[in-house]
Amino acid sequence: MKLFTKSYMVLALGLCSLPAQVLAQFTLSGQVRTRTELRDGFGSPLTSEQTPALFTSQRTRINVGYAGYRTKFFAAIQDVRVWGQDGSANNRTTNADLNGLMLHEAWAEISLLDTAITNTGKYLALKIGRQELMYDDSRLLGNLDWLQQARRHDAAVLKYEQGGFMAHLGAAYNQNRELAAGQLYNGVPTGYPAGTNGIGTMYKSLQYLYLGKKLKVGNASFLVLKDDFNRYSTSATGIKVLEKGTWSRVTMGPYLNTKLGKNLGLNASAYLQTGRDKDGKTLRASTFSVSTLYQVNKYFSVGPGVDYLSGNAPGSTVSHRFDPLYGTPHKFWGQMDYFYVTNGFGPGGLANYYLKSAFTLTKKLSGTADYHVFQSPNTVLSGDVPLSSKSLGSEFDLILNYKMAPAIGFQAGYAHYFSTPTLEAAKGISTTRTGANWAYLMINVTPQFLTK
Repeated sequence: MKLFTKSYMVLALGLCSLPAQVLAQFTLSGQVRTRTELRDGFGSPLTSEQTPALFTSQRTRINVGYAGYRTKFFAAIQDVRVWGQDGSANNRTTNADLNGLMLHEAWAEISLLDTAITNTGKYLALKIGRQELMYDDSRLLGNLDWLQQARRHDAAVLKYEQGGFMAHLGAAYNQNRELAAGQLYNGVPTGYPAGTNGIGTMYKSLQYLYLGKKLKVGNASFLVLKDDFNRYSTSATGIKVLEKGTWSRVTMGPYLNTKLGKNLGLNASAYLQTGRDKDGKTLRASTFSVSTLYQVNKYFSVGPGVDYLSGNAPGSTVSHRFDPLYGTPHKFWGQMDYFYVTNGFGPGGLANYYLKSAFTLTKKLSGTADYHVFQSPNTVLSGDVPLSSKSLGSEFDLILNYKMAPAIGFQAGYAHYFSTPTLEAAKGISTTRTGANWAYLMINVTPQFLTK
């Protein structure tokens, strides 16, 4: 924390010495977000021998922005750690793998058109550097902000926007370090696992085209994304050996967010996934989602929804396992993160039937209450024995938000998971404890030190 204090002092002194007309183009903000969690089966049911976990994690950020002639700049430095992770008198991290100080974002955006043209409503720009990629409802591309470390990409994005239409063309190419020769990339990270659905590896390269159009109410879009994974073979001793070339995976489909009448909102999407997965297996997968939200009055909204993600039946030679790419799974498939996160739940896919609601109690107090019913589209095996039930259980989620001040927010949550033997088999867990619970309290402080 001393590093952050010194950084603030240096930035403040430097910015105060700038002329007023230059200073007005800077933004300087921060964030301290603490989250105390009681995990009694979060991610996966606990075995009968395990006990619940209790800890507090913290994210601390410094955000610096600048907007000038044909140029935008933004950088976010963050530190993520668990209280007590370091000794109270230590001057360095006790475990190098847990060092949470990092550069979350650092990008520049260059306007390729002069202001005389951009003032007419046309915008053409190139955004380069470390950045968050967020589109639509963050189902496939999102910043995963729920995780304290969040998600970012090292990429270049060419952006064209005019009259409610936008076209973004993005690309990324990853390497482990500066090399004198060769292009092999080891995408298996240290520390936190990469990707969703237990993918466990980063892409070597990524390219996408996003086309979006604002509607009278809402928006519609189409996404085509290709991510490539370094080929590998496995030695006789089980060691992974990287080889030249890549396996390419293509995901494409439409998204729609609109209203059907005055009070009924509709959100729908459908995507196909083809090519080869990260292990070189032929891929033929799909997903769709449809949800509605009816505004009963200004205090309460409620609506049902369904998600379907294809998976593999026992003995399948072609992979039908849809992977939701680089989105925000915590937002869609239950607050307890049983599906499409690093814990894994087998290759069988998921059907998620849910009822969501949002309510406002006062000007400062609001919340959500959701109930999910999960099923496997395919038969689940317990060892070599197929189970008759495809039920993966159900989950109840309750979240309360209290806005004490513009820069101070509190969020409390409770979730309960009703497990089943089929879920335990899918996750490869036996002798589980009855029921699973998760509760947390998050305090988010976001001061604005300097703004336009």
